[in-house]
Amino acid sequence: MRAMRAAGAAAAAATAVVLAVAAWRRARPVREVLFFPSRPCCIEALLAEAAEPGTPARPCPCPLPSGDTALSRLVRRLLSARRSLDLCLFSFSSPQLARAVQLLHRRGVRVRLVTDAQYMGLHGSQIGRLRHAGIQVRHDQHSGYMHHKFAIVDRRMLITGSLNWTTQAIQSNRENVLVVEDADYVKAFQDEFERIWEEYNPANYSFFPKGSK
Repeated sequence: MRAMRAAGAAAAAATAVVLAVAAWRRARPVREVLFFPSRPCCIEALLAEAAEPGTPARPCPCPLPSGDTALSRLVRRLLSARRSLDLCLFSFSSPQLARAVQLLHRRGVRVRLVTDAQYMGLHGSQIGRLRHAGIQVRHDQHSGYMHHKFAIVDRRMLITGSLNWTTQAIQSNRENVLVVEDADYVKAFQDEFERIWEEYNPANYSFFPKGSK
């Protein structure tokens, strides 16, 4: 009897340790660095899980392999959004990342996107597709590029680096992306986003040079 009680106590202690470690891991702030290029991969399972959590993913007929890549990790971080996603991107032509953003929008996440006026009109840009889906988009109206490349998830996670959200950059370029949950860094980037968002408000656009008649 005494041995059974000791075994039970040991099992309970082991379970408590496992739960404590799991809780600690969940509570740890995100600190992740992603390096590109990323090999081509299928993200259908990630999108399906985000669209219908708990539903078994159907086999994808595409020839691309699934697996853990820099792209799949970036997509996972984006799909973790529950309330808001603020995007400030120079160039956005990746269909895979656009699908992830659209899915979040359909799921009720508030998505706002700031981009560069010249590059949003290039062939292959996903900006028109996202705008057509009902996502709020604002762009610059002056010389010089809107050259930022960052995203803020739920006002708590910052995703930033050299990566343009294009297939070329993802699959071919040497790029980096930093993913962090750090209140000070997030606030600095959130403040910058809000400043640009207001500056690019269409109500502030001027269509004629000052002083013209």
